[in-house]
Amino acid sequence: MEIRAGLIGGGLQGQRRARAADVTGSQLVVIADIDREAAENLASQMGCSATSSWEDVVTRDDVEAVIISTPPHMHAPIGVAAMKHGKHVLCEKPLARNPEEAREMVRVAQDAGVTLKCGFNLRHHPAIRQAHHWCEAGRIGEIDSIRCRYGTGGRPGYDREWRAQADVSGGGQLMDQGIHALDLCRWFLGDFVEVFGFLATRFWDVAPLEDNAFALLRTARGQVASLHASWTQWKPLFSFEVFGHDGYVTVEGLGGAYGSERAILGRRDFAGPFREDAIEYRGEDPSWRDEWMEFVSAIREGREPAGNGYDGLAAVELAYAIYDSARLGRIVEVAPASPR
Repeated sequence: MEIRAGLIGGGLQGQRRARAADVTGSQLVVIADIDREAAENLASQMGCSATSSWEDVVTRDDVEAVIISTPPHMHAPIGVAAMKHGKHVLCEKPLARNPEEAREMVRVAQDAGVTLKCGFNLRHHPAIRQAHHWCEAGRIGEIDSIRCRYGTGGRPGYDREWRAQADVSGGGQLMDQGIHALDLCRWFLGDFVEVFGFLATRFWDVAPLEDNAFALLRTARGQVASLHASWTQWKPLFSFEVFGHDGYVTVEGLGGAYGSERAILGRRDFAGPFREDAIEYRGEDPSWRDEWMEFVSAIREGREPAGNGYDGLAAVELAYAIYDSARLGRIVEVAPASPR
């Protein structure tokens, strides 16, 4: 699935995105980073040119798609400029720092007739895809609720990184790992109409940002999702549980420090012994590769990709509704970002 791409941001996420594009047959044309040496180092590995100017990337005639792997404060400026130059855009999560910037990105994508995708790679983890397949196939009946826990412990100096700068990140842990949890809950349950949230800053010196976020989200049908996103987990953890009338599915782990990735299916049986069917996934994380393939396929087929711009906008709007709820101390109503 070849496409000519330019990458902006040569850090860890950019390196993952570059390798994912390379192994799937796409051609990386240029890599940009404000640290010219970082851009050159990665470009030498990928066999492409390097620059310290993102403007050089979005204006090149030989670039069809732009990958944005910068901190969030640059997502909207780069994304808007790229799309106005007719480039398709895969933008790292969160789509933008706030709903206003995210709405502008979605509007420009529509006006320019280009594909906009948000980097929700968790949708492409094999255990999560298996869990979603089980739910769509009706294996657990109508979904009643979701419970998600996602956290890490940071590292020395975490509170001095860009994540701790509100004008750069747009929020704390809710906009970091929590944005993935919000997207997954919405992917499994659909749009939410009410949210309630609590925020806490318990350890890291990041105030007014949060190092812990607790939220309840409810659909128009009364289904509830709960999430806890934490920078004080100390041991990386990912747990996503979906409960239905006829059973449950669970995803534990994401590989690496998060532990072995497993998809578990359990069925309701009041009389029989408890039994679960489990699938354990081994090997390297395929989500970056598979997400890139989804992006390129959507471009070539002229369709919306999974985790599109609307999904990115909806997740940011949910996060900000939770921020409003925590500030006001009450339930906050949410309007759907777009028709499903």
